[in-house]
Amino acid sequence: MTEIDSDGAGALGAEANGARPSPHRHPAPGTPDLRRVGANPDFWYPVALARSVRSGQVFATAFAGERIALYRGKSGAVYALEDRCAHRQVPLSMGVVEGETLRCCYHAWAYRGDGRICQIPYLSKGDGRPPRGVRGYPVREAYGLVFVFPGAPEKAGITTLPELPYFDSVKYKTMTFSRTVRCHYSFMHENLLDMNHQYLHRGVVGRLHPELLEYRTGVRSTEARYLFTHTGGKRNRSAALLAAEGIGGRKSSDVMTIRTDYPYQTLDLVPENAERPALCLWAAYVPEDTEQRTCHAYGLLMIEKPSIRGALHLAWPFIRRFTERVFAEDRMAVEAEQRAWEEQGEDRNHEVFPLILDVRAVLRANGVPLRAETAGRACRTGGCR
Repeated sequence: MTEIDSDGAGALGAEANGARPSPHRHPAPGTPDLRRVGANPDFWYPVALARSVRSGQVFATAFAGERIALYRGKSGAVYALEDRCAHRQVPLSMGVVEGETLRCCYHAWAYRGDGRICQIPYLSKGDGRPPRGVRGYPVREAYGLVFVFPGAPEKAGITTLPELPYFDSVKYKTMTFSRTVRCHYSFMHENLLDMNHQYLHRGVVGRLHPELLEYRTGVRSTEARYLFTHTGGKRNRSAALLAAEGIGGRKSSDVMTIRTDYPYQTLDLVPENAERPALCLWAAYVPEDTEQRTCHAYGLLMIEKPSIRGALHLAWPFIRRFTERVFAEDRMAVEAEQRAWEEQGEDRNHEVFPLILDVRAVLRANGVPLRAETAGRACRTGGCR
């Protein structure tokens, strides 16, 4: 295994599975607890499935405690507004869509898609109006998802959406996931990147041995390559459908590349001698509450179509069931980790895997501090010592 340090200055030797502790990677005293580091808002985050934002209706969502009202106007365009009326603070997600505007359900104040007030029905044209309405978020619709930019608005135009080249390919079919998980988003990054937890899934995929081939860490990313070998137990047929001969199949060696590219995460699985991935996963973990102890996981699983026409369509329900079982086990584990953190008031993990120590450093360096009032609230509710 080869590891590359964050500035690319050189290579460091390590054991085959990176299991030996790496003292130089442990955070120095005084380093912020990662579970108290917030997601950086200066990126595009998915906050809803596009099909959930129906024409003429309003959809309530959130990013890190900021409540957001999404609505689709008559033109089909999606708008994102701060979910409160500037008048009496009633949620605009309870409002009514009229053309391209959103009208509050209480006193019928109307808002344009940029958040400006365009009508107060009981005031005449000569009467004064509040100088400001509510915040309007930059919004884009792509890959069947609605993305908002919760950070500095001037950065939205120079920040790109993630690129998913296989999403529109006729050679792939996409399965979409949308699930709430009661944990800090960092637990999700660590869970997917650390394939040494396959014992958790022994009842679903049998016994798999992941060998870490190499990993690389940069300023905003950590990437790992694993080789999987099936070592016993019943092999799941749905796993075989996902990856040609199956994950760790006897006739092929499956190389899995997992990458945290802040703030997103990807996974590619390439069977031996294949020209392209058998499957690609893109995921984003969007914090919902102010303390960021709950996140919403959005995932796009792009699966290569087999040569037999219609075979993937027939197998789709079985693949869905398989992936849901794996995700349910992962969710059980990360939510247990979050509960332990809340009970102990700090991160007491004895992490020994250098790869995970690296991704923690990436998440910490690219995140933002939680607001002081948030930390104080966590202490008052027993979340710190």
